[in-house]
Amino acid sequence: MDTPAPAATPLQPWLDTALPGATIRLPPGTYQGPATISKPLTLEGGGKVVIDAGGRGSVLTVRADDVTLRGLTLRGSGDSHDQLDSGLMAEGSRLLIENNVIEDVLFGISLHRSTDSVVRRNRIRSRPVDVADRGDGLRLWYSTGNRIEDNDIAQMRDVTVSNSPHNRFTGNTIRGSRRALNFLFAHRSLVADNLFEHNSTGITALNSDGLIIRRNRILHAMEASGAGIALKETSAALVEGNEIVHCAHGIMADSSTHPLNRIVFIDNLIAHNVTGIHFYGVRGSHIALGNTFRSNLWPVSTVGEGDPTNDSWIGNSWDDYEGFDRNADGIGDQPHERYAWADRIWIETPAAKFFRNSPVLELLDFLERLAPFSVPTLILRDPAPRLKR
Repeated sequence: MDTPAPAATPLQPWLDTALPGATIRLPPGTYQGPATISKPLTLEGGGKVVIDAGGRGSVLTVRADDVTLRGLTLRGSGDSHDQLDSGLMAEGSRLLIENNVIEDVLFGISLHRSTDSVVRRNRIRSRPVDVADRGDGLRLWYSTGNRIEDNDIAQMRDVTVSNSPHNRFTGNTIRGSRRALNFLFAHRSLVADNLFEHNSTGITALNSDGLIIRRNRILHAMEASGAGIALKETSAALVEGNEIVHCAHGIMADSSTHPLNRIVFIDNLIAHNVTGIHFYGVRGSHIALGNTFRSNLWPVSTVGEGDPTNDSWIGNSWDDYEGFDRNADGIGDQPHERYAWADRIWIETPAAKFFRNSPVLELLDFLERLAPFSVPTLILRDPAPRLKR
C-alpha cells in the first residue's frame, strides 16, 4: 500500500504572524499557496523552498512597500489570462525580487504600479503550450524607475512594458518567446547588454520616445514578419552598438509624427538578415552613422511617401561597395549609392516576395542594371562610406 505524500505546509500563517520589517527564513520544503504579503517583509528560501499554488490564482501576491523575495521557487499558478494568474503579482515600491525560480506558471512576474524596484537574476518559464496561450514572462504596468537585470527568461509569450517610463533592462537573456521586449508608451527606457535569441521579434516599441537601445545581441528572429528591432511612432531614439544577426528584418522603423522626429543608428552590426534596414513612411527622420552591413540579402529597403534621400547615411561600411580608397584614409573615394531596380517589384507588391532570388527576378535585375528600361529609385546615398575601421 502506497503511503500518501505529506500535505504541503500553508504559507499564509507564516506571513500573517510576522511583524512588519521581519525576515522570514523558511525551512526547506514545499509550502502551499496562494499567499499574500501585505506588510514590509523579507522572505528567504535559500534555494530550497518551493511555494506551489496548486493551479489556483497567483502563487504569491505582494501588496506592500519594502518587500524582499529571495531564493524561492514559485510554481503552479492558475490559467486565467483575465486575472493575470502569475508566479508573482506585485504592487508596491522598493521591492527586491532576486535569485528566484518561477516555473509552470501562466504569467511570470507582474509589476503593477511598482516604483524603484529591482528584479534580478531570476529564472522564469511558462508552460509548454502554444506561444499565444502563454502569459508574459515579465509585465510592467504603470511602473516607473525599476531595474530589470540579469534575468533568464524563456518559453514565455512577451515581456510587456505598458505605460511604464524610465525603466532599465540590462543583462537579461530572453529566448524562445514571441516578442522579447514589447514597449507601449514606455518613454525614456534603457535597453542595454541583453541577449535576445530565437524570438519572433527582438524589441518592439510603439509610441515610446527617448529610448536608448545599446550593445544588445539580437539573433535569429526569422518569423515572416519578425524583426530584430521594430520602432513605430517612436522618436528621439538612439540605437547604438548592437549586433543584429539573422533576422527577417534587422531594423524596421517608420517616421514618427512627433515634432522632434529623430531616430539615430550608430555603430551597429547588421548581418545575415533578409533585409538589413527597412524604413517606411520616409520623412527624413533617420540618421545612420558608422554601421556595418554584411551579407544581408537586401541591405536597405524603403517604402512610403517622401524622399529617401532626406535620411542621412554617413560613414557606414557596405559589403557591396564598388569603389576604391586610393589615398588609404579608410573612406571610399566616391559615394555609395543604392538604387532599387527589380527590387521595386517585391517591395511594392508583397506577394512577389515568394519569387525573390528566383532565376527570373535575378535575370530581370541584371537586365535592369545593364540597360534600364525604367528610371531606378535612389534608396540611399552615403557620401563617405567606410572601408575599414
